[in-house]
Amino acid sequence: MESSAASTAFATLGHEGRLAVFRLLMRHAPQGVVAGEIAGALGLKANTASVYLKALAQAGLIRAEREGRCVLYAADLGGTAGLIGYFLADCCRGRPDLCLPSPAPAPAPEAANTAAPRRFNVLFLCSGNSARSIFAEAILAELGAGRFSAWSAGTQPRGGLHPMAVEVLRRNGHDLSRLRPKPASEFRRPGAPVFDFVFTVCDTAAHEDCAAWPGQPITAHWGLPDPTRADGTDTERAIAFARSYGALNRRIAAFVALPVSALERVALQHRLDGIGRGETDGDTA
Repeated sequence: MESSAASTAFATLGHEGRLAVFRLLMRHAPQGVVAGEIAGALGLKANTASVYLKALAQAGLIRAEREGRCVLYAADLGGTAGLIGYFLADCCRGRPDLCLPSPAPAPAPEAANTAAPRRFNVLFLCSGNSARSIFAEAILAELGAGRFSAWSAGTQPRGGLHPMAVEVLRRNGHDLSRLRPKPASEFRRPGAPVFDFVFTVCDTAAHEDCAAWPGQPITAHWGLPDPTRADGTDTERAIAFARSYGALNRRIAAFVALPVSALERVALQHRLDGIGRGETDGDTA
């Protein structure tokens, strides 16, 4: 990246509002978000959000793509990588050890026949923690038994599990005894698990500007429509819950099938992003 382009990008990110938009899109990366959702999540007027998006696009930090009748804005990962590369190569003299934080310790390799396999801690986040993230916790606890430990939490947890979610879980034979809505803050207290993976399963949770999780977990956005907001008859609403459960079941089955211990972090991140886009299941059908 040329110095002039880097200067423009840094100046663009030097504005608090534009930086907030960019950070929100990075939390959704590599997926895109419509302008209205960006404005709503950040409390911006529509025309203000439009000005910020235009400036970020001109700086090469985001891109716009049309999907049907909607225009989705997404972080331009190539442009962002170029800016980071410029910073490391020029400002840090090609020595990332001067600028980057110390990486998290690499997981110890699994010792064949001498010790139990490493268990990976996984957290699923959504807003209410009454349906989608609860589904994910229950599914992973079953499909990943012995390899994964599953938890879920909400950014604004509700008072109890949604009755239709309870019905879906019971119909699929899950143990409900440990399932309850929990605030995300519960997992930031001393003694809380250190997570290897954190997945957001709703756009509202992905919009939240949360502090980084300890341990530098791999994160991905697996957003799904909120079945608790489905309209229609009781039968139509029940179908929405069943669809959410089915989509998460397919995604988690694909996740537990990955050779997690053998994959390098970047390759694993790409695979998880692909699962979030529904590339390995029938979510997009």
